[in-house]
Amino acid sequence: MNLLFATNNLHKLEEIRNALGTGFSVRSLKEAGIHEEIPESSNTLEGNAILKAQFIHEKYGENCFADDTGLEVDAINKKPGVFSSRYAGPECDPVKNMQKLLGELRDVTHRHARFRTIIVYFESHHRYLFEGTIEGNIAYSQKGNRGFGYDPLFIPEGFNKTFAEMTLSEKNSISHRSIALNKFIKFLKKD
Repeated sequence: MNLLFATNNLHKLEEIRNALGTGFSVRSLKEAGIHEEIPESSNTLEGNAILKAQFIHEKYGENCFADDTGLEVDAINKKPGVFSSRYAGPECDPVKNMQKLLGELRDVTHRHARFRTIIVYFESHHRYLFEGTIEGNIAYSQKGNRGFGYDPLFIPEGFNKTFAEMTLSEKNSISHRSIALNKFIKFLKKD
């Protein structure tokens, strides 16, 4: 089955391809020859995933899926949330985002957090939504050099290492994105 993933994020693309395995061919926007900037102007993860998938589906007539992911930290009112990728401002990068988060949690001992992923799939003008969540805690410093985003700070419940200290297959066996993706795969196989 051929799928168009409304992203150019190579880390997400690698995770999705790894999790899907054989039987699925996933193209990024760049691989599909689509080079437009897609607006992410919603204040919810669901809204941004819908905007991306719907934009591609309506403009190019392709069945496609998109995702949006956020890290929600309880001690700071579920921030950074929908602003996770641009938390430190317009000129941010993952390191600056993590530094800002660690600064805000400097004197905080209750560091419970969760990652949430929403996948939205548009097919023949129908919209389907799949959610994955994993609970955990924020580490006191960055650990590990794998993964991307906040992976060096997030310790999933039941583990004593961050996502960035796990192999891709270890992370994919428990992550928020893989939970949402597994629901999506079940839907595709049933459909």
